[in-house]
Amino acid sequence: MSVAVSRRRFVGLAAGAFGAALLQPRLRAEESDFPGFVLGIQSYSLRGLSTADCIRHSAEIGFKNIEFFSGHFPLESTEEQISEMRQNLEAAGLTALGHGVNGFSADHDANRRVFEFAQRAGVRNISADPSPDSFESLDTLVAEFDIRIAIHNHGPNARYDKIVDVLRAVESHDPRIGACADLGHYIRSGEDPVEAIRLFGDRLFGIHLKDFAEQQENTRGVILGAGHLDVEGVFRALKQVNFPADGCLSLEYEENPDNPLDDVRQCYAIAKAAAEKALHS
Repeated sequence: MSVAVSRRRFVGLAAGAFGAALLQPRLRAEESDFPGFVLGIQSYSLRGLSTADCIRHSAEIGFKNIEFFSGHFPLESTEEQISEMRQNLEAAGLTALGHGVNGFSADHDANRRVFEFAQRAGVRNISADPSPDSFESLDTLVAEFDIRIAIHNHGPNARYDKIVDVLRAVESHDPRIGACADLGHYIRSGEDPVEAIRLFGDRLFGIHLKDFAEQQENTRGVILGAGHLDVEGVFRALKQVNFPADGCLSLEYEENPDNPLDDVRQCYAIAKAAAEKALHS
């Protein structure tokens, strides 16, 4: 695999990254409804809505950032579409901090295209399900683009089922390769979501904040706190590990895709109350 970069290409990429940084809105936790935190939404929660409605409702509920899935923001978007998306987000007061979950393989050119999309979109974090043979490529790309990879756990029987699976995968690699902890899927896997946050520490770049009714593979999603998730404990742990302000702290609600807004609003209110308690605990 060739990962060499010409000087001309390196300069061009560096200039592009600098320009993206200038365009990216600065996030400050004090500007959000969540003291000490900046809560976003995984757009998959609103997958039954158009992209325009997803953005509009996300902003109306109070979210300050968004993690897109490809159904709302395709990796194949043109320059014009990316520019339009960034303008729409800015008008709504939203920042696209993440995109995923995306697969990665040993195909370095295919991996690069995902990073090039993220750079143009101003995305700082890519939630990912990388194959074991992709890490040589990813080490090169996270260093070149200064964009993080956050490995997502998909629950029982998935490649990264347990906390230790992610820890082992990242331990010998660039520190910009870390974890996107899907707390609901850790419940399904019989793992402790709060402990996952503490164990990942400074390798934690993403959270999918969700709850499930039972600690078993086949269960149902519920409003935050109605299942096995210690919501206040989550925010206490995020404070303890100094979760980055430009990380993807994303509410994700998988139920009721045709009419999710009331449920999402309830989850938002519960998370806000938990964040306020955690900040002062």
